[in-house]
Amino acid sequence: MKAATRTLLFVTLTVLVGCRSRVVNIKLINTSQKPLSIIVVDYPTATFGVDKLESGATYQYAIKPLGTGPLNVQFTDADGHNHTYTGPALHKNDEGSVTVQLTQNAASAQSSVSQP
Repeated sequence: MKAATRTLLFVTLTVLVGCRSRVVNIKLINTSQKPLSIIVVDYPTATFGVDKLESGATYQYAIKPLGTGPLNVQFTDADGHNHTYTGPALHKNDEGSVTVQLTQNAASAQSSVSQP
């Protein structure tokens, strides 16, 4: 009985250790002197958003792309003007990080994403 329990425990731990979720960490940084609002990040098969990002603030969110397509960012500047940015392409099973720096009228991204 003890041998069967140990074997079951060993198999369970082996399976759990071998499993990991591949994610891409998205970091949004407001590099401007004024706040940004209604920030929407669209990526293959999903979307997330942030209501407001103060000057100098950073927001991080982990995503799991389930398809292929660009990372799109929409945001509103302090004067109420809407802006759109198309970032790097993401693919299913990508992992790594994308840092998006936002100003009052533009955005740029640095991507460190790879596929297994």
